[in-house]
Amino acid sequence: MGSPLLSNRSSGQRLGITEPISLSGPTEDDVIKTRELEKFLQDAGLYESQEEAVSREEVLGRLDQIVKIWVKSISRAKGLNEQMVQEANAKIFTFGSYRLGVHGPGADIDTLCVGPRHATREEDFFGELHRMLSEMSEVSELHPVPDAHVPVMRFKFSGVSIDLLYAKLSLWVIPEDLDISQDSILQNADDQTVRSLNGCRVTDQVLRLVPNIQNFRTTLRCMKFWAKRRGVYSNVAGFLGGINWALLVARICQLYPNALPNMLVYRFFRVYTQWRWPNPVMLCDIEEGSLGLQIWDPRRNPKDRFHLMPIITPAYPCMNSSYNVSASTLRIMSEEFQRGSDICEAMESSKAEWDTLFEPFAFFEAYKNYLQINISAKNADDLRKWKGWVESRLRQLTLKMERHTGNVLQCHPYPGDFSDKSRPFHHCYFMGLQRKPGVPVNEGEQFDIRLTVEDFKRSVNLYTLWKPGMEIHVCHVLRKNIPKFVFPGGVRPPRPAKATWDFRRAMEMKAASSSQVDKSSEGQGTPDEMDYGRKRKREEEVESNLKSARVVAALPSSTGEAQESVLASDVANGAGDIGHDAVQNHITVGSAYGKPSGSVADESSSREAENLAIEKITSASYVAHPDFSQELDELEDDVQQKDKYEDTDTSGKSPPMVSLTSNVAATAVITSNGMSTSGSFYTSGDLEELEPAELMAPPSIVNPPAPPTQRKPLIRLSLTSLGKATGKGT
Repeated sequence: MGSPLLSNRSSGQRLGITEPISLSGPTEDDVIKTRELEKFLQDAGLYESQEEAVSREEVLGRLDQIVKIWVKSISRAKGLNEQMVQEANAKIFTFGSYRLGVHGPGADIDTLCVGPRHATREEDFFGELHRMLSEMSEVSELHPVPDAHVPVMRFKFSGVSIDLLYAKLSLWVIPEDLDISQDSILQNADDQTVRSLNGCRVTDQVLRLVPNIQNFRTTLRCMKFWAKRRGVYSNVAGFLGGINWALLVARICQLYPNALPNMLVYRFFRVYTQWRWPNPVMLCDIEEGSLGLQIWDPRRNPKDRFHLMPIITPAYPCMNSSYNVSASTLRIMSEEFQRGSDICEAMESSKAEWDTLFEPFAFFEAYKNYLQINISAKNADDLRKWKGWVESRLRQLTLKMERHTGNVLQCHPYPGDFSDKSRPFHHCYFMGLQRKPGVPVNEGEQFDIRLTVEDFKRSVNLYTLWKPGMEIHVCHVLRKNIPKFVFPGGVRPPRPAKATWDFRRAMEMKAASSSQVDKSSEGQGTPDEMDYGRKRKREEEVESNLKSARVVAALPSSTGEAQESVLASDVANGAGDIGHDAVQNHITVGSAYGKPSGSVADESSSREAENLAIEKITSASYVAHPDFSQELDELEDDVQQKDKYEDTDTSGKSPPMVSLTSNVAATAVITSNGMSTSGSFYTSGDLEELEPAELMAPPSIVNPPAPPTQRKPLIRLSLTSLGKATGKGT
């Protein structure tokens, strides 16, 4: 497949479902700041060396040769005549970060093998091809996962990590110039093939839908690095993964087609700070297609109505790539978008630098209370399977705690895991816990999450491949008692430096709120309540959007004409066409970015016009959306499991109660960040990879293996008392 052009605007065709917000080009200052950004990314080690790039190309070429030999071999073994054997072909495609051109040193390569109709997945791909690879000296760490939701074969080829998928097409011969972007390629394809093809089709479509590919790549590389530093890069943990960030960045590139990366970063934060979720982010209209495959459509699919942060893939069948996002993770990302917007605004006035934006989030300093989940197994293979299964269920623990406490107890999952080197075959996960800011505090009130934890552990222990030694323990831990093995080198770092942006902002907020308290009469609020007024207001806006908003879906009309439903409400109500009128007005008043040549009033007018354009684009017509508190439709399986196993504990013994207490003043969110508390932010992206079917709970379980006997604690959190803990969690 040929590489797309670096610019997609030569035809003059509009990219996106709306007109751009601004067509203005960069200023001289933008050019300078973009060079500074590129140097920052280079110094951060985000680019691979030329030697490594050549090595990757050689590996891909060798792999393509191998699959061609493989398909001829199985064709001959199946009794095909010699002419068909000679014509038999298979082809390797790439997708993901490598195909997008934003991969870093040591990153794996997502690859897809496309084969003919007679080359089966089970017998030929995971059988014969697996055998061929296992006999090659260049191949190591070969691990097939045939039962995955998207079946995959993982291995290293000459030291390069490869994730290899397989798609069996309905063709007898695979042409060397095969174009898999055509919808007809999906004709008569099984579900696993459709899912396997989706990665390549989406990646290529993204590259077609951005106005300038080089600017897109630099901006995406920047945003992925930022997301990892701030701890919001993980699809499994309920944040966003690589494809999600790519789609968000691509939409900004469409809205500002002539902007350089520095301004695309600025506008990324400005736009998504104002975005009214659950309005979807879409790069193009959603097409129904002619093959009858299910697409994202909240009007027809009830489950789609519960998605909180829809980011829609642009290739048929269009899907929501961010269905894992929960209320807690959306809140956290919204706060991070606001922080980024504030810093970028300071950078525009030369009051901050790029390194300020990328300050690591000090997760183990941010909260007073944490939940620690420990897992272990008897050997490495068991631990790998057990770990994958537990990770696929962790999001439900977050959702259940939110739901069972009425969203008063907020959870912040850490997007990665840790290992205690002194304990073999052991991993642990952490979640930060806090009371929702602004919620009235009643003395002695406690969060009793015993049933929540029990439900979670019960669902985890239903793993069909469970073996003796696979164990899970959950306990509460205070910040001061966080185990040292989570810190680099096993040494607890000092408290965050006072020079960080987050520390200074927290102090400014505290000083401002104290000043307001001094001027206010009694009963208007305590300093602790007012410290987080701004944050609480943002949370309330997010909740309000989730409760009252209705999801938009761009679908073709009955006549086959595409609809720009993002603008439907405005046009129907006579609000004007943001795709033309508002944008033209915006361009008239001045540049949307950079420093306009006019007065301060001109700059203010320009910013107001841009904000108006953003507001109209992020506002949309909706389809009825249910109360977001009922978002957890995926918990239905757990409810059924609870009904089924509710009476399984017949011991008659109550588990030991652990009362965990802390100072209420300290339990408010501590956002002082600075020194990195863990290097895992750089590798947490591994968690978002393909989820094996061996990690998926079956619809029905016959005689599930009995979980290991263990005492199940009552985890009882008191965030209002100064008392000490009366026990320890298991």
